[in-house]
Order: sequence, then structure tokens, then C-alpha cells
Amino acid sequence: MVSLRFYGGVGEIGGNKFLVEDGNVRFWLDFGRSFSIGSDYYTGWLQPRSQNPLGDLFEFGLVPRIEGLYAHEHLDGTDLGHVEPGFDGVFVSHAHSDHVNHIGLLDPGIPIFLGSGTKLFMEAFEKTGSTKYGERDYRCFRTGDRISLGDVVVEPIHVDHSIPGAYGYIIHTSEGPLVYTGDLRAHGTRAEMTEEFLRRACELDGVTLISEGTRMSRVEKRVHLSEAQVLEGVREVCGGAGGRIVLYCHGPRDMDRLRTFYTAAVECGRRLVVDTRAAYLLSRLVEDEHLDLPDPMRDDSVCVYYKRKRSGQYAERDYYIWEREFMDCMVTADDLRSRPSEFVVNLGFYGFAELIDIRPEPGSPFIYSMSEAFDEEDLEERVMHNWLGHFGLRYHQLHASGHLSRAELVEAIDGLSTRRVFPVHTENPELFREHFDGVVVPVVGETYQL
Repeated sequence: MVSLRFYGGVGEIGGNKFLVEDGNVRFWLDFGRSFSIGSDYYTGWLQPRSQNPLGDLFEFGLVPRIEGLYAHEHLDGTDLGHVEPGFDGVFVSHAHSDHVNHIGLLDPGIPIFLGSGTKLFMEAFEKTGSTKYGERDYRCFRTGDRISLGDVVVEPIHVDHSIPGAYGYIIHTSEGPLVYTGDLRAHGTRAEMTEEFLRRACELDGVTLISEGTRMSRVEKRVHLSEAQVLEGVREVCGGAGGRIVLYCHGPRDMDRLRTFYTAAVECGRRLVVDTRAAYLLSRLVEDEHLDLPDPMRDDSVCVYYKRKRSGQYAERDYYIWEREFMDCMVTADDLRSRPSEFVVNLGFYGFAELIDIRPEPGSPFIYSMSEAFDEEDLEERVMHNWLGHFGLRYHQLHASGHLSRAELVEAIDGLSTRRVFPVHTENPELFREHFDGVVVPVVGETYQL
């Protein structure tokens, strides 16, 4: 008998945690942090306490209260005792926080199955940020591999998403095929990978589908651009900037977008400027020959921006050890202010204070290459426009979503032979019923038999 239980990603975008059981085999699909439901209780600096993370998360039902799942040290202060791991693994779809960030709570004896690129991302963000996964039994795969857990066979197949190393899964169970989409799109730079995944799923009969539905909404609020269209837009903005600096921001894990800005910068005779965290991430990702990314240590078209820290004199001792290796590629606010026409600069929201030192000429373009705000009350959106208005910067919105549009998703699922469809990673699961038969809107913690 095969059963599914959903402990996150239900009625929300993010927080995917799905338990699959087939006889004695028990494993998870993703184990991520909730965005929307989690933000009902934690936001900004108000976060679960580092001394009692599980207890704080248990309090609001943000992680499942299950024996044999969590590390001994994280169970202190909770009413759940430690027992030996009772799960055969976690299969990670990709390295976005809503799919991986609660892995650090798990017992280290539980294997983590993931793509090689995902492992590089997780290691880089652990090195340069506050997320800690700890020592893990990582087991890397690539498309074409088949992982056996007892009589269950898991087949990972790459998909195109807004982060490299993303996978969907075809799971061969005792009750037929189970397909998990992860997050995917068909308008990025590697649309053929998503097509390959869907083509393989189309070959199967009687599929039980766990499908993302991020953009399954009554009204599409986002501008639907492809990555190629984003590149054309960036080229146009850079070409019209004249002697002014070009500033932009994008998601820190979106390497397709970084490559887009790099390509446009080089074509316009400029150099791409990234921060130290992005430089470190690139220095790790170039180890993967499939990603085709610039190496900040070897590519003269890439510079690394250093903020003033501690002494304010850009002394080596002012920076973390991992930051110091890029100091030969350093540019500072003085460089950007004195030679603005040479650069395309990645300036994230939390780096806006650097504008005070950079002093961009009024009329300089700022490209916001992320999703539009969800609503007009978005605080960061308003603060961002206050900064842009203060410095007289021209705002441009250029973004390609990491997810299938509603029409693309409907077309994709229509091509499958589905018995049941479980919509996840969506705020509108009921809209699936307007397009498909056999839709089951999951309830957190309920058990569903295949």
C-alpha cells in the first residue's frame, strides 16, 4: 500500500514537505521552509530561537511532530524524544529555501538525495550566510540515474527553473507511477529539460501527480517574459545608458539571470559587478561544467564590489576569509563613481545604502529583475522606490518567472495520463478542478492512499 501525506506546500507557495510511504519504505520529497504561513508568526528579525528552533516551529505547526526525523541536539527543549532515524531519505528538487531550508533540523543519519548543482548551492550558501545544514549524508545524482529504495525506484529528471540543478521526479511504486514536478518552467534558457521531463512522464499510464501551481491564478498579475526577452530588454537599457552607470538586482540564486546581465554587459563593452557572496557562489558553480558561468577569478569582465567594513580602508583583515580571495578583482564605490560608464552593477535591496557612496548620476537606470510586489502594501517595494526617487534613478521592470504560466501548466498536465492530481505550491489549488478530473486538494497531515 502506498500513501502520501502533505506537511507543507498546501494552500501556500513554498514550504514543500511531502511524505511517501510504500510498505517499509518511507521518504520525503523536499523539506523546505514555509514563506506565507511561516510569515504569520515570524518576520524580519523575529525568527525561531537558535537555542530552540524545533520547539518554536512545533508551536505553530510549521514542521511535523514525527519521531525518528530530527537530530538529537534540536530536540532538546521539546517533548519529542530522539529515536533512531525512521526514514530512507529526502529527495530535494532544488536549492530554493522553501524546498531545502529545514533540512538542517533533520537527523544526520537520513540520506539527502540531490543533484550535484544543488549540493554546490547549499554548500556555498552555508559558507556565506546564516543557513546551516550541518554534516549530511549527501548522495548526488544526475538525469539518467535510478535510485532504489527497497522495491521503490526513483528516477530524477532535470527541469528548467530559476536556479540550476532543478529536478522533477518519477517514482515507480508498488501502486503505479507517482510524478512530482518540483518547480519548473518552459520559457527559460533550458526549456528542453522541462520538455524531457514531461515527455518521460507522458509515457506512463495511471499517473498520480503532485504538481506545483505557483501561477495558477484567476488573473495573471505578472508580465510574462521569457529569459530571451529579458536579455533583449537589458541590452536596450544598457545601450541607452550613455555614460551613466547601470544598476540592477535579481534573485541571488538565479544564475540564468546573472548570465543574462553578464552577456548584456559584455556586449555593451561594460564589466559586470557582483558582490562577494555572488563571487563566492560563482567560484563554486564553475566546478560544474554544465552551467557555463563566468569565473570571477579568471574573467576580466567580472569585478567584485567591496563595501567599506570595520576600518573603512578596504584592509584585508576587514573581511571574512572567504571574501579575501577575490580582492584582486575589487572595485569600490570610488571606482563606480569615477568611471560609471564601465559597469553594470548588481545592487540588491539590502545594498541600497551603497548608493550614498556611489552617487549615481540622476537618470541612471535601475533594472528590477525580480517578481513584482504581490500587492500595493509591500513595504520593501515602497522603500525601494523611495531610494530610487531620492537619487533620481529610472526604474525598469524586467523579469522572467521561474514557473509555468497557468496556460502552460494546463497544457503540460493535459498531456499526462493522470489518475489523481494533488496541487501543491499554490494559493489557488481549487482552480485545478476547472481543468482536470481527479483533483484532490490536500489537507495538512491527512493520509491519501494511491
